[in-house]
Amino acid sequence: KLKYYDAIVVGAGIVGASCAHELTSRGLNVLVLDSSFPGGGATAACMGHVVVMDDSPSMLELTSYSRQLWEGLTKELPANCEDEMFGTLWLAEDESEMVEAQKKKSLYENAGVECQLLSGSEVERLEPHLKSGLAGGLRVPGDRVVYPTNCVHYLLRDIEVRQNSKVESVSANEVTLLTGEVFKAKNIIVAAGVASQHLLDLPIVPKKGHLVITDRYPGFASHQLIELGYIKKAHGESSSSCAFNIQPRSTGQMIIGSSREFCGLDKTVNKKLLSDMLNRANYFMPGLSKLKALRVWTGFRPASKDGLPFIGYLSDRKVYVCTGHEGLGITTSLASAKIIAAQIMGEESEIDSSPYNPDRSFSHAN
Repeated sequence: KLKYYDAIVVGAGIVGASCAHELTSRGLNVLVLDSSFPGGGATAACMGHVVVMDDSPSMLELTSYSRQLWEGLTKELPANCEDEMFGTLWLAEDESEMVEAQKKKSLYENAGVECQLLSGSEVERLEPHLKSGLAGGLRVPGDRVVYPTNCVHYLLRDIEVRQNSKVESVSANEVTLLTGEVFKAKNIIVAAGVASQHLLDLPIVPKKGHLVITDRYPGFASHQLIELGYIKKAHGESSSSCAFNIQPRSTGQMIIGSSREFCGLDKTVNKKLLSDMLNRANYFMPGLSKLKALRVWTGFRPASKDGLPFIGYLSDRKVYVCTGHEGLGITTSLASAKIIAAQIMGEESEIDSSPYNPDRSFSHAN
């Protein structure tokens, strides 16, 4: 006899786990299905940065709202989630980037996000391992870092999860596994990252990224450090790019990023791009070259054409979608889950969800 659920979530990454947690907290009976294991995909491959981003007004609203939700959640997270409010320091290499820092400051302040413009000497005092001669930067103290895989385990702690359950197809009230097993629910939510593309024919492309983690060097950096040219490089149309992005972990380790590459689902380390990424990192932090690297890995960010995620009801497939967050899945997971839950429960969302509507004009792949 089939067990009938209020909701089935396809995908047990941070986005799917957040959706399942939010719906369960509202009294719904939820099943989560994952092709491998919880937090094993893009969630395991990322930096875990909870960051306000201003690359568009809609993303600024989504990330700032979601960061507020993280502030609430972190009060209950266990120690193994490694929550640290390191803050972000956006680095301006020259005066033209300081102009960008000033624009960013105005946007953040208008959105109620605390930040401070810093001079070059103030940046050097806060982060002495950075190269000297930087023009300055913008400090955003409320940004944080979490260990996302353990956050997933916490969010799913009381929820029924079926791992190693590869989904073949979804329809209005039904999910069919590759094995032929069928699950039924009133609501289906597809939160499967890049795999959502083939399940729903959505225009999502995988953007591969490389990361390096070092041995433990406590105090080497005390903020998430990002060059102000990051957004332009990260969301550009070129086939590959890299930008300086360093994250300290609570363990004392450093994660070095960041790269973007369009190459399908090829997991192979691109040695040229990795070398460019590390050279960029060493340019900003010359001492990095002396640190011992322990591991290099790649992962795939699900990217949409307009840089905004798909969050909401996909009308022609009669399912809910929560994917396409690219490199901001950790940050935006909690807000995305609130939007999905509000739609399912027939409530008004805290923020305008229309920019993320999966039915928007290009919502199906050619």
